[in-house]
Amino acid sequence: MEFKDYYQILAVTRGASADDIKKSYRKLARKYHPDVSKEADADVRMKEINEAYAVLSDPEKRAAYDNVQQSYRAGQEFRPPPDWNAGYEFSGGRFSDAEAADFSDFFSELFGGRGAGMGRPGQQGRHARHAGGAQFRARGEDHHARIVLDIVDAYRGASRSISLRAPQSDASGHVHLAERTLDVRIPKGVHEGQLIRLSGQGSPGMGGGEAGDLFLEVNFKPHPRYRAEGRDVYATLPITPWEAALGGTVEAPVPDGALEVRIPEKSQSGRKLRLKGRGIPGSTPGDLYLVLEIVVPPADDEKARKLYETMAREFKFNPRQGLGG
Repeated sequence: MEFKDYYQILAVTRGASADDIKKSYRKLARKYHPDVSKEADADVRMKEINEAYAVLSDPEKRAAYDNVQQSYRAGQEFRPPPDWNAGYEFSGGRFSDAEAADFSDFFSELFGGRGAGMGRPGQQGRHARHAGGAQFRARGEDHHARIVLDIVDAYRGASRSISLRAPQSDASGHVHLAERTLDVRIPKGVHEGQLIRLSGQGSPGMGGGEAGDLFLEVNFKPHPRYRAEGRDVYATLPITPWEAALGGTVEAPVPDGALEVRIPEKSQSGRKLRLKGRGIPGSTPGDLYLVLEIVVPPADDEKARKLYETMAREFKFNPRQGLGG
């Protein structure tokens, strides 16, 4: 997938104001709208222009896009980093994949349902008119953000201080980021994709209405040994060739400490040992799967080399037998 430079598509600079973006969009729309344009690629160009405007005209999407855009150029191979929009606070709900499908795969990857935390304008809160109907109260909009945690936090719970940046437009239409810090309690047993609700931390209400809520979507940091699928956790467990061949008991580091684990004899790399209920805690806890990985000692001294030479002579073993060709 290629990176799209929305500023280049709309023929504006990165520092363009909201008015500059709107003017350029209208000018390009007059030129490429399929109903009036004689350009051969009018349909394609108009779709690109609409997509670029959908991002750059929205302060929240523009700020998040700017965070990615500074590291890429148009046409460059692109995959969004897993934490590309972590730390940004957005109002409203996210675009669904169906809504994002009107635009390119690039847009869908960033702002569709898979673009966790990205928002579109949400519905207004509940309204309640005062006596006489002259004024009304409105609940504030809910906000959304991603929080990236260590998988160990899901086992033990934690308290974290997080900083969130919320895009805001000034009087001239330029976007800047307002930052705030919140102390958040991470409950034991959270899983990937779960929403942590912070009551009253969204947009303020109108006319005395209650404030909206802030929803933090949980993601786990990449880990060299652990990965989560729902509440199940997979972990690699390195073992020696003799532990694999003969079996035995080894100590296995796991997210909440260490366990004594029995290795069955004649094990091979890739074998999964299931530890029921030792995954992420919950009313129905997940399971922990230890994936065996046989690690071969190096032949880095004379004694080790002689041992390997003896094995080569004594073992009538060919792991490639039966492969054919």
